[in-house]
Amino acid sequence: MRYAFIQKHRHEFSIKAMAKVFGVSRSGFYDWVSRSADQSKQQQYRMQLDNLVQQRFIASKERSGAPCLTKELASEGSKYNQEAVAASMRRQSLRAKVGRRYKATTYSKHGLPVALTLLK
Repeated sequence: MRYAFIQKHRHEFSIKAMAKVFGVSRSGFYDWVSRSADQSKQQQYRMQLDNLVQQRFIASKERSGAPCLTKELASEGSKYNQEAVAASMRRQSLRAKVGRRYKATTYSKHGLPVALTLLK
């Protein structure tokens, strides 16, 4: 939080003075800046993957899991592994719904007598 404040106000005050006031080293601040730049690349990758996974998940009526979504993305040319897709689904709290089989509730080919229709 201190480094974020220094980053925000670096044009108003000198970094050396702010580091001294907050009791942090300048090298620690510059190290934090370089690490945050690396994280942004990974965050961009994750955001792109999250958008793709969410679109495909909704298009599949929320029934596809990570293996199926991975195959769909591979058929479109995107190369993500199944673990990355599964992690994206966990981050977004996406869970595949289980499709249920159709079950006939009546059996019309029975040999029992059928009542007459009285509303002709």
